[in-house]
Amino acid sequence: MRKNVNPHSSRFFSDKKWIIPFFASLLVSITLLLASIFGMYSPNIDEDVSRFDGMEVGKKSEEWTDYFVEDNIRRSLALSGNSKNEPPRFAYLISGTKGDSQRIMRVLQAVYHPRNQYILHMDFEAPPRERLDLTMSVKSDPTFHQVENVRVMDKSNLVTYKGPTMIACTLQAIAILLRGSLYWDWFINLSASDYPLMTQDDMLHVFSNLSRNLNFIEHMQMVNGWKLSQRARPIVVDPGLYLSKKSDLLMTTQRRSLPTAFKLFTGSAWVVVTRSFVEYCIWGWDNFPRTVLMYFTNFMSSPESYFHTVICNNEDFRSTAIGHDLHYIAWDNPPKQHPRILSMKDFDKMVKSGALFARKFARNDPVLDKIDKELLGRANRFPPGAWCVGNSSGGADPCSLRGNYSDFKPGPGAARLQELMNTLTSDEFQSKQCSSK
Repeated sequence: MRKNVNPHSSRFFSDKKWIIPFFASLLVSITLLLASIFGMYSPNIDEDVSRFDGMEVGKKSEEWTDYFVEDNIRRSLALSGNSKNEPPRFAYLISGTKGDSQRIMRVLQAVYHPRNQYILHMDFEAPPRERLDLTMSVKSDPTFHQVENVRVMDKSNLVTYKGPTMIACTLQAIAILLRGSLYWDWFINLSASDYPLMTQDDMLHVFSNLSRNLNFIEHMQMVNGWKLSQRARPIVVDPGLYLSKKSDLLMTTQRRSLPTAFKLFTGSAWVVVTRSFVEYCIWGWDNFPRTVLMYFTNFMSSPESYFHTVICNNEDFRSTAIGHDLHYIAWDNPPKQHPRILSMKDFDKMVKSGALFARKFARNDPVLDKIDKELLGRANRFPPGAWCVGNSSGGADPCSLRGNYSDFKPGPGAARLQELMNTLTSDEFQSKQCSSK
């Protein structure tokens, strides 16, 4: 008897193309099943889900801090505000332009200490040969070579002092310093026309007793007057953003309204600010520093407003702002827009101010030699400190032999600075922080 065979059934079993899709589907199904089974017993996932499920809208904000990136600000402030057994360290940016290479080296040597970090920048206006000379001077110095705490920025930026290119250059230097070293507490920006009025031992000794979350930044709110009219309302363009040759800022005929999302502050372009604050400016967890930076791209004299506006509009950093730049500056007659060139006649006032630095000095002015001799005790490359343990007899350089970097030998400058700090950290002075007065 002949059996009835379905031809389609025979074709199905003889055609083996179904095998690969079948087993692929089976493998995916098994994988999903195993993932589901193990996921049910995963303690980490289950714990996180239960913690979120159990949250109530009315709970205090402190209970949410593990879930938001912005709270890194508070953690960083808490760490920097605590008393540390380790003495502080400074991170310096020293900048200059054409003809400033020797001045930069003189300032560097005057503020040098092995504990600190230093970055030097000559802008694009300086010829390549001069920038190379500065680099070779750093590389050939035996102390810099051994300690490895001095860098020269490879790329020169075109910098317009009143424009955003100066802020961009400063932020780049800060980013390099943050990446290069984890161990510094305050950032200080200086120019080739600045000079210290005390030794690093004086500074480090006094700052050892300060809270690590104090930011020294002269500031005041822009509420009315000519600054709002001439700086905030005009729209300016910095050619340094797109040209390779320095030129003045370009001002448009259009005027703009004042921002309503934040308040404008202004002050000195020279600051002594904490690592935690500049980290916030670079990383900008809540995006505010970048928003402000974009606004100040078209702002007259943005270096005198950027850091000030950021710090005074942030609730975590506002209370840390001390309204003093720790510089001695003698201004011209009103409207006090340009610092006078300091000379011998200003020496006594500079000393009595208790400030860390003074500006602005002419190249090789005799008053610098007087500061070296009477305030810094400098007869060789560096002002002598406790870290200099070499023999100084016969005019030898005592800093050619290095001792403990954490030992300090404060002098009269420390007493002057401590007196100034007592005033700046008083309740009366701090009550004026980020105010319109």
